[in-house]
Amino acid sequence: MRFDYKALNKEGKTITGNMEAATKEALVATLAKQGIHPLSVKVGGAKGATGDKLVKKKVKLADLVIFSRQLSTMISAGVPLARSLSALQEDSESPVLQQIIAGVTKDVESGMPLGDAFAKYPKVFSEVYVNMVRAGEDGGILDEILKRLASQVEQDNSIRKKIKSAMMYPTVILTVTIIAFFGIMIFIMPKIDGIMKQLGGPNAQLPSYTRAMLAISHFTQHYILFIIIGMVALAVGFLRYIHTPNGKYKWHGFLLRMPIIKTIVMKIAIARFSRTFASLMAAGVSVLDALDVTGAAIGNKVIEAELKSAAEEVKNGRQLSQPLKESKHFPPIVSQMMQVGEETGQIDQVLVKIADFYEEEVSVLIDGLAAIIEPIMIILLGAGVGLIAASVMGPIANLSKNVGSG
Repeated sequence: MRFDYKALNKEGKTITGNMEAATKEALVATLAKQGIHPLSVKVGGAKGATGDKLVKKKVKLADLVIFSRQLSTMISAGVPLARSLSALQEDSESPVLQQIIAGVTKDVESGMPLGDAFAKYPKVFSEVYVNMVRAGEDGGILDEILKRLASQVEQDNSIRKKIKSAMMYPTVILTVTIIAFFGIMIFIMPKIDGIMKQLGGPNAQLPSYTRAMLAISHFTQHYILFIIIGMVALAVGFLRYIHTPNGKYKWHGFLLRMPIIKTIVMKIAIARFSRTFASLMAAGVSVLDALDVTGAAIGNKVIEAELKSAAEEVKNGRQLSQPLKESKHFPPIVSQMMQVGEETGQIDQVLVKIADFYEEEVSVLIDGLAAIIEPIMIILLGAGVGLIAASVMGPIANLSKNVGSG
């Protein structure tokens, strides 16, 4: 719930602001820790809505990386937070990020913690980002946390770019193939059907695969509009379904059962878990809170559910390495390394090494997958072209011979 408040800061000045809190009492307690004494608190209205409603465009991850690094450097140099934000607003080359920083600066100047100001823009600053900033503020190591966040966002951006690059070629080929198929069925096959009828008459004996191709052509010509509407409706319905909690869980479970894809998804999830959990632990966040935040950042609901189950085990007194050892998706090396970290008190350092290892594995795997996909797509495209050619040219040649011999 978001509350609007009016309060006195440490200097005795009257300030106003708004903040997310579970209850009014929780808000008062949070402000008291910051030396702020509320004068009035009320449930926020439209003004307290998330800043995302005002920001329509996305912020590039590269811009977020630069912002995080620059803010870390300025805070480390002793520049006051509000002044640092103002300077970065003027320096940013992204108009969208400038708008967001302006809003964050205004909130910080009114007394709101930086983490809470970032939380108003969940499409830009993820839950992990916000919670790590909050931990950095509480521990007095905000500059170090921002530096870690910049590295983390940079790694995520690198993996996303590799995946997009690997998928670009098959996506283009598939799109061209679909367009070409419909073009052949609508414009070329009817003319070929006419040629066949001229050569062999309406009762000409044609191979079964040629008759099937002509039937598809006739159906496509008559119902092309319904086919397009159906395909769009199916795509929209599917996308909406996988954005529901149940649909997302089932889709993520399906990805974890697909050959090759499951390996990439699992390794990306483990790399994200390791790096995020390590950063949170280094920031002084408790194991249970770190598990809760990390689970939401992994990007796979099935593995997130496993981490929630692991958190329950930790609540009951078990070490985290034990439930991870029983997991279906975390390989043995993760639980073994986690156990070493628990025994030595260096969980964050151990997990960073795991993250580095799996990120490198993902990079190699994606490069290998891109090399495999290209020849497979060429073979499939060639097979499709060959099938169409065989279903058309063979019967025409036979009919021409019959006409010539007749």
